[in-house]
This record gives sequence, C-alpha cells and structure tokens, in this order.
Amino acid sequence: MSAPSTSTPVLDGALRAHPPKGAPLTRPSSAGGPGSRNTVHQLALVLLCAAYAVGSALGWGSDRLALIMGDFGLAAAAGAAAVSCFLYARTRRVRFRPAWMLFALSSTMAALGNVVWGWYEVVLNRPVPSPSYADLFFLCFAPPAIVGLLVLAARPVTKAGWVCLVLDAWLIAGSLLTLAWSLALAQAARLDGPSVAHAALTLAYPLLDIALVSMVLVLHFRRSSVNRTAVNTAVGALALTVMCDALFTSPLLHHGYRSGQLLDAGWFAGSLLLAYAPWAAGRRRGAGDEGHTRVVHEHVPGQRRPGPAHLPPHAPGGDHSRYPATRPITGSLAALTPYLAAAVCTLGILYNVLNGRSVDRVVLLTGGAVVLALVARQGIMLLDNITLTQELAQKENHFRSLVQGSSDVIMIAAPSGVLRYVSPAAAGVYGRPAEELVGTELAQLIHPEDLGCVVHEVRRFLATSPQEEPTTRIECRFRSGDGGWLNVESTVNRHHGGLIFNSRDVTERVRLQAQLQHNAEHDPLTDLPNRALFTRRVQQALSGRRSSDRGTALRNTAVLFIDLDGFKAVNDTIGHQAGDELLVQAARRLQDAVRQGDTASRLGGDEFAALIVGDTTRDRSARERHILELADRLRVTLSQPYLIDGNEVRVAASIGVAFAEAGLGAGELLRNADLAMYRAKAGGKGRVELYKPQMQQDVVRKAELATRLRAALHDGEFALLHQPVVRLEDGRISSVAAHPRWRSSQGVLFTPAEFLRVAEDGDKTVELDRWMFERAVEQAADRAASGLNVPVVVRVGARRLLDRSMPLGSVEALLTRHGLPSGSLLVELSDIEPNVSLDELERRLSALRRLGVRIALDGFGGGCVAITALRRLPVDVLKLDRGLVEGVVESARLHKITSGLLRIAGDLGLQSVAEGVDVPEQVVALRAMGCTHGQGMAFSGPLDEYRLRRALGRGGYPVPHGPAEPAFAGGGAKAYTGGVPAVLGGGTLGGGTALRPHNETPVPPT
Repeated sequence: MSAPSTSTPVLDGALRAHPPKGAPLTRPSSAGGPGSRNTVHQLALVLLCAAYAVGSALGWGSDRLALIMGDFGLAAAAGAAAVSCFLYARTRRVRFRPAWMLFALSSTMAALGNVVWGWYEVVLNRPVPSPSYADLFFLCFAPPAIVGLLVLAARPVTKAGWVCLVLDAWLIAGSLLTLAWSLALAQAARLDGPSVAHAALTLAYPLLDIALVSMVLVLHFRRSSVNRTAVNTAVGALALTVMCDALFTSPLLHHGYRSGQLLDAGWFAGSLLLAYAPWAAGRRRGAGDEGHTRVVHEHVPGQRRPGPAHLPPHAPGGDHSRYPATRPITGSLAALTPYLAAAVCTLGILYNVLNGRSVDRVVLLTGGAVVLALVARQGIMLLDNITLTQELAQKENHFRSLVQGSSDVIMIAAPSGVLRYVSPAAAGVYGRPAEELVGTELAQLIHPEDLGCVVHEVRRFLATSPQEEPTTRIECRFRSGDGGWLNVESTVNRHHGGLIFNSRDVTERVRLQAQLQHNAEHDPLTDLPNRALFTRRVQQALSGRRSSDRGTALRNTAVLFIDLDGFKAVNDTIGHQAGDELLVQAARRLQDAVRQGDTASRLGGDEFAALIVGDTTRDRSARERHILELADRLRVTLSQPYLIDGNEVRVAASIGVAFAEAGLGAGELLRNADLAMYRAKAGGKGRVELYKPQMQQDVVRKAELATRLRAALHDGEFALLHQPVVRLEDGRISSVAAHPRWRSSQGVLFTPAEFLRVAEDGDKTVELDRWMFERAVEQAADRAASGLNVPVVVRVGARRLLDRSMPLGSVEALLTRHGLPSGSLLVELSDIEPNVSLDELERRLSALRRLGVRIALDGFGGGCVAITALRRLPVDVLKLDRGLVEGVVESARLHKITSGLLRIAGDLGLQSVAEGVDVPEQVVALRAMGCTHGQGMAFSGPLDEYRLRRALGRGGYPVPHGPAEPAFAGGGAKAYTGGVPAVLGGGTLGGGTALRPHNETPVPPT
C-alpha cells in the first residue's frame, strides 16, 4: 500500500481543486444569442431615455414642443407599455398572464390621463382644471398595478402566511403614512382648497402612492422565482413611477410643475421600463419551458438515466412548502422589513414631538395600529418558530434513526481527505468501529491499485456542474478490520467542499459476477474454456504479439482439433453418466499434456481443442515435427483405457493440426484444424493429420457439387435409366433397376459413383430419393398401361427409409395416383449399418409389404450385417455382393462361398440376383450354382426409356451356354470360351473390345 505521505495529497488535491457545492459555473454565451440581443435592446432603451432627459433639461427648445413632449410623449410611452404587456400576455403558455394584463390596463390609464392633460394644454391651450378627467385616469393607475404585483408575488400556502403578508403590507403602509402625514399631508389637509373635491384629490395621490410603494416593498422580497428578470424590471418601473408621483405631489414641486420638465423624464423612463419588462428575460428556454424547473437525475455509470420524475416546487412536506428558498441577503432584508417599518413610524412621531407640535390623532391611530400589527406579527412568528423547531427536532431524530439504523455506511470526508463522520454501521460492514475510522485519511483505506481510479473519478465529478451531475458512483476495494479487502460501492455527493460517501459492501455480488463470468466462459462439465473463450484466446494469440517477433511466433502457433472416436458407442452402451465421466477424465489428461501458457478447451460434445502458443523458433520443419510429436503423444494419452465404475473403456482420438498464417483469423484457423481432423477420421480414425490447402479445396469442390446437385433437380438435368434384370434360365427380363444419371448444363456427365458420394454426406439425398422414387413409379405405370408390365427396382438406403423422408402414406398415395399394379414395385434395401435399429426397420418393411411392395436385400454376403438382416427382415429377393460376383470365376474360395449363399437363398425360397455380371463366364458359373437372376453388362447396360421399351418388346436377351467348369479347375485362363458368345445388350462383342465398369456407363442419347 502506498504511504500516506504520497496518497493523501492526491485525494486532498482532488477535493480542493474544485469549487464547493453550489458554486456557479458560468458558460460564455454564443455570439448572436439571446444575451447579445438583450444588450442591444437595453442600450437602445438607455439612449432613448437619456435623449428624453436631455431634451427635458434643455426645455426642448420651445414651450410648445415642451408641452407636446411632456403630455403626448408621456402618453406614447405609457401606450407602448400597455401594448407591450398586452402582447406578451397573449403569447402561448405564459405564467402570470393576469399580472401582465393588469399592468397593461394600468399603463392604459396613464396614457389616457396624459392624453386628456395634453388636450387641455396643447389643443385647448388652457390650464388643466382640478379636478378633471385626467385626475380620474391617473387615480386608476395605481389599483391595477397593486393587484398585478399581488399576482406576481409568491403567494403563501398557509393562513399564517396570508396574515403575515397583510400585516407586512400594513406595517409598511402605516409607517409611510405616519411619516408622510407628519411631513406634508397634515398641512395639505388643513389648507383651504377651492373645494372638498380638490382637497380629497390632493390626499388621494399620495395615499395611492403609499399603497403602491408598500406593495412594491413588501412583495419585492416575496416575488416568484419564475422569470425573475422580468419581475424585477416591472417592479423597478413601478417604483420609478411612484417616486416621480411623490415628487409631483410634494409641496416643493406641486405648484411649480409644468409639462416638459425634467420630472417627466422619470415617468417616461418608468413607462419604457415597463414596456421592456416582459421581454427582459429573452427566449432562452422558449415559451413552453417558462416556469418549469430542470430536473437532474442521479448519474450511475453503466446505467441508463431514469425518466423524468420530480416533486412539484411547492409539494407539501418539502422545504418550499412554507418558505421558498431565497438568497441569504434577500431573506435577511425580508425579515428586517417589519422592524424597519416600525422604525420609520417611530421617526414620524419623534419628528412631531421634537418640533414642538402636538401629536396628530391620525399619527397616533396609525402608529398604534402599526405597533399592534408588529406585536401580532411577532406572535405569529414566535408560534411559527416553535413549530419549526419541533419539526426540525423530529426530522433530526428521524434522520439520525435512519443513519444509525441503515445497513449502509455514511462517511463525510473533509476537503483534506480526512473522515469527519462515520455512521455506526461501519462496525458491521467494515469490521471496524466508527470511532476508529473518524480522523483517518480516506486514501489509507483504499486499495493502492484502486486509488488512482478513485482520484480520477472524484476530480471528474467535482469538475462537473452540480446541476448536471449531483451524484456519482465509485466502486473500489476497502480495508476491513481483519486486514483483508472488501469490495465497496459508494454513492458520492458534494458537501461543503468535501464529499459524502454512502457505502455498502458488495463483495458477494462481485464474487457472484466473477463466478457468472467464469461460467459463461467455461464448460460446466470439464471446467475447461468453452468455444467462445477459446476463440477469443486464439484471436489474441494471432494479433497480440509484438511487431518484432510477431511473424515467427505467429507461424509457430498451432491449433489441435481433437475428436474422440467411439464416444457415441460409450453413451449408447453404458450410459450418458459414464460418458460424462469419460469426458472429465479426457479433459484432465488434455489439461496435463499442454504447457502452462497453452489453452485446452472443450468445444462441445466429444470435441476438444488445444492452442499451442508459438515461440521464436526459426526452423519451421522442426517446429512442425515438435507439434506433430506432441499431437501424437496426446493421441496416445487420450487413447489409453479409462477406468469408469470399475470397467475399462477404450476410445481413440483423431487429431487435426493447423498452423497459423499471416492474415488468417481465429475462425479460419479453427476451421482448418477441423478439416484436418475429419481427414484423420476418414483415413481410418485414431490418427494425426496436418492441414494442407488441398483439404479446403476438396471441401469447396464438394460444396459446389452439392449446390449444383440441388439445383440440377429443379432444372431437370437428371434422367432416370433402367438396367434389365434377366432370368439366367431363359434370358427373359423379370424386372428393371432404376439408375439416376446427371448431365449438367455444362455438358459434364456425372455417374452415381461421383455425385451420390457427395449427396450421402448430409441430407441432400432426400429430394433426390423422392424424385427418383416418383419418377420410377410414374414410368413403370406408363409402361404397364402400354402392355409392358415389368416390376421396377428402386434402391433406398436403410437409414433413409427410417428417417421418414418417404412416409408410408406417401408411398401408398404414389402407387394409387399412378395406378401401378400390386407387386410392380421392388424396394432394394442397401447400406444396413450396425447402428441401424433392425426392429424399427422390420416394422417399416412389413408395412411396405402389406401395400404389395416386394423387398430386396442388397449386398448379401458382404458382411455379417447382411446375414443378421436376413434372419430378421421380411425379404423376397437376395442380391449378391458385387465382390463375390467379380471373383466367382477366378477364385475357388469365392466360388464356394457364393455357391453356399445361393444354396441358402434356394432353401429359403428366395429369388437371387447377381449384380455386376459383366462376362459370359460369370453367367454360366452363376447359373450352374443355382442363381436365378443376373444384372450387368453381359446382358445390357442402363437404357433410356426408348431403348428399354424396345428391349422389353423383344422379351429378353440370349443366355450363353457352355461347360460348367471354372477357370481355376482347368488351370487356364481361357475357360468358358468354347462356343460361348459374349452377349452385351443383345449384340456380340468382339474379342478385342474391353468391358466398362457399370458405374461409369455413359448416358445413352435421348
């Protein structure tokens, strides 16, 4: 762990290098934005007001122009304010719409009053009478403005708040009334005016001004936080107007006032300010956003932010429900307002007393009312303070209970990085008491490997605006009481320049995540890396080398692809549990055989792989020999007997080896090793094969041929030929065997020996078998309809017959649809493998026989499976294996075996067919041994439909006759030649013409 002297300044610097919570982060406004436009408007407003003030100070150059500017100029300014407020109130989604409408009405009254005033002075050219209609409009200016200020104010939500608002308004109004009455209003009330109306008018102006000033002062500290700039501008405009009204009604200026003087500049500026007020805030957020507060959600790395969900600004129970959040100075002035009002009232009374005047009854009544209001307000405030104190104590107890009872640890770190507070939960989470952690440097408790990441995240968090990211999350290792390390997740908040950590122990979660990650990348049975992890490590081995030695090491990197031969038989014979145990033991042997830096993997089933990381050996051949020797040792190791449940189980291992090459990806390298493994299995299993590029070419060619084979069926490139099956006794044609031929569109002829081997590798023969079956039945039905009713033989593999690719219902429907007579279809069963279920095959063949289909068993005598099938299956015809027929004349051993098999067929009452009868000597020998039928070039090759009908019309082929002594009996190679012609398709073949194998017979022209 790092020493405290080096770690502490790092965290301390991270905490001190950034402003504390709440510090404003300013951003420069873009050029041409709302800020620059507001500056232009403000500058134009200042210039206009300054021009009017200069004109007023200079008397406008003439008395006539002074009267016009003093009356109609003020009317124009007030009209502009009315129009501006009205237009703003008509915009969409404007908060406090009634307030701006009232301000528009108030400005309209002022404009009308100035128009009437100008009518008398400018148009009629006579003094304005007192009272007049102008006074009526001017008196109507204050009430709408007062109500508008009430609308703009942040209205209280409790009865006590409303009472305090009324009391504050009266305290200010009463104090101003006391002071004004003492200074001037008392004298004005005693003066004898022209009439009572004139005296009332004289008092009405100052009283309304006092009311308006009171509302301005009391509501200035209660204004809403929404659109603060507009509200402040409107309040300033009204305050300037009231100040000018006070100067106008004062004895000093009242009798000497004339329109166009400097006092008019104040009214003019007030009207223009009110006109500018609603647009002062600009359009930064748009009309639709006014009055809405931005909500910032907690930032959690790696997670999406939740949807917008926040409490209203005045939700009950929140801090804003009773007292809106204000700035400290504003809150202090609002609290001192009642006391300042009481001081003003006291000064008014002292002024009368000190001047030797008797205290006026109005002053006494007003002062007493102010004192009573102050006492009532103090009582309400006292009760409210008591309630707040109780609520604060309850909340403090509540939060103390939450902190102390929480399972999370709450820690407060000072700007220096020292822990100032740790909740009691630390004893249960960290195993250390909270008192021991208080005063400890936080950097000493964090794991040294995680400290750098923690400091980086703290610096990034503190550099971000609190409005954009109020919290962050940090996960690190934390020292526990026993000296170990715990995985701790902490939610971090700002706190007076320091940080608050809300931490919880997530060690079990981290362990579970690691376990889940391990399970996702490893085989659950053997615990070896699975295919995904193995592929990733191969890719890393191919691309993660340094450029200096990458070439040599890359070429020496090899992948071994391993398959256990005979594993399926283990599952089938002794059970899957034994098979799993064998896989576990094989995985252990493989893991022990590879080096420390190599990777052994189970890819799935009984397939394994090993990555042998290359070295810098320059000799490529020596490296190949070494890898092949390693693979061969591994093959021997995996082929050793496995002891499972007391029994020895043996399997072999086929291994394919592929070396990495430049530009070769992980998937391609695995594919190459897989191809080499399949070549090893095809070569006899239990072998090691090195990948060669020719293997990939063979696969590509095979795939292309398979694709062309599939397309050939749809393009009609296949033809069905039939080879006659002849009775050896008289040469009559007893049946015809169907053979497919493919002549591609490129003119290339493919015989079954070429394309069926490709097709049999997968499911590609399903469609071919279905086509051949239907075509053979269709042509046989056509021949039967024309009087040539000869059974047709269709060759079908045993596995294909069992996989339901040709359901029994489809065979019955096919025979019914084409009207093929019963007994005219013979299914030749081939490729009976040892793992084919004879029980299921017997049921299938019995169902076909009930439909009138005869069954022939192909390859009789070629292995023990044919003998077992003969014992179990319902068979009508036995077809001798081609290997017996080819050597029946030359080999005495094969002659005896074939003779015995034919005797078995005769004893069972079955027909026998010899396939591949190509020379007359074979015909004579087979007939002598009791074979009933023959098929081969000695009679005819596969024929198209035209030639087949001609052959059927002739009825048969000539059968050679001669002595029945085989060639081995006479000791010469020329036996069976005397008087025995070689018959081939109804013609005689000269002695110089060679016979072609039947599987390469060309397709006759059609």
